[in-house]
Amino acid sequence: MTPSDESPRPRTGAAVAALSLGTLLNPLNSSMIAVALVPLQHDFRVDVTAVTWVITSFYLASAAGQPLMGRLADRFGPRRLFLFGMLVVALACALTPFAGSFAAVCAGRVALAIGTATAFPSAIAMLRPLSKGSGVGTPRLLGRIQIANTSGAAIGPVLGGALITFLGWQSIFWVNVPLALVAFVGAWLFAPHDAVRARTSLGRTLIESDIPGILLFIATLTSLLVFLLDLRPQPLWWLLPVSVVAAALFVWRELRSSHPFLDLRLLAKNRRLLMVYLSFAIFNVVYYSAFFGLPQYLQTHGGYSAGVAGLLMFPLAAVTIVVTPVAARAIESIGLRPTLIAGAIALVAGAALLAVAAATTAPWVVLLLTAALGIPYCVVSIGMNQALYASARPEDSGVAAGIFQTSRYIGAIVATTVLGLLFSGGTTAASWLTAVAVATTLSVVHLALLVLVRPRGPRAAGPSAQPAAG
Repeated sequence: MTPSDESPRPRTGAAVAALSLGTLLNPLNSSMIAVALVPLQHDFRVDVTAVTWVITSFYLASAAGQPLMGRLADRFGPRRLFLFGMLVVALACALTPFAGSFAAVCAGRVALAIGTATAFPSAIAMLRPLSKGSGVGTPRLLGRIQIANTSGAAIGPVLGGALITFLGWQSIFWVNVPLALVAFVGAWLFAPHDAVRARTSLGRTLIESDIPGILLFIATLTSLLVFLLDLRPQPLWWLLPVSVVAAALFVWRELRSSHPFLDLRLLAKNRRLLMVYLSFAIFNVVYYSAFFGLPQYLQTHGGYSAGVAGLLMFPLAAVTIVVTPVAARAIESIGLRPTLIAGAIALVAGAALLAVAAATTAPWVVLLLTAALGIPYCVVSIGMNQALYASARPEDSGVAAGIFQTSRYIGAIVATTVLGLLFSGGTTAASWLTAVAVATTLSVVHLALLVLVRPRGPRAAGPSAQPAAG
């Protein structure tokens, strides 16, 4: 074998490592902020309801950005878009720590979300040429990205807690600068170059990106969220009809558009796929209620520092890293549906066990609770990825993956909104028990829905199935 014959595999490994680093920045930053809420609340003197906007703004931008960036990757080239996104991340995270207001911090989080949103669709688009050039199967490459994403979300509170303890909340932005630059250099050197594309006018690109649909989507969610978060002391009732009208216009626009932001016609034709999105969104409401609520509760009620609260979340990361490969093998050996249902049962148990924290926040108790959460997180995440591709038609896989990511962000937005409402009167044992009751009820609903999801065919559990990393 000549040296030239051996070169593609190392080059592919370096490229996938750079793409994985870029794609994990979104889940890392979505979770790292969990331990920064209390410090941000104190520094900018905002209440617990207002501080949730630092999370919500990120998810709104991500929910709108992921499908749009997928289109832009097709239009301008995935490598080019990935490199652009990493530069946006580096610039946004270098400047945001100097923000003089909480609104500016939220704006920085929006820029961070837009930059990181370029990574996943660009990475997926580049995997096919990487696989072809190296002989490594696309599912294996996708699996590496998925593990990086899952681990990134899980280690966020641990890393964030350590950074905040020693360097302040500003460091959770600064840490992204070297990570983004390393991903940029790796993709620049090793990622496959974009194929030559026909020139397209900016006007046509904007039309096919469905900007009106995106704006109506954001208007619907934002008006509804502002209404819910401002229920106390006086509800802004006029926002309800605004949200309803925006939602109606959004549906009308998406059904008429030849290039919809969210393909509602696809959902109408595939009820099984719709059930996958619904159950995945509910799963994320449950998971992020615990993921964001527990560190906040530990700091405010338990008296822990941000660093200690982050360390207490470490078992979630450790269990996720260990159990993820086991869950993948379980899908191949016993099937997708049994694995999903087992994960859903573990989610019900994990959510219910969180009630113990109302009685005691002793470190060993919290460690056990976070370890219990790690099992359903990785099992259900991988299972729902496989269920997506088992339920979507092959020709709809790209669009289906974009909507799948959006359903994740909607679930996270709902979770932060619920927490903002429940903790608005104080983060107490009583409010925590209410949050746990809501999460446990939704986990039971999630389990019931999964009984209805019956993906069929070899794409459901076989090794050829391609997970939508996230």
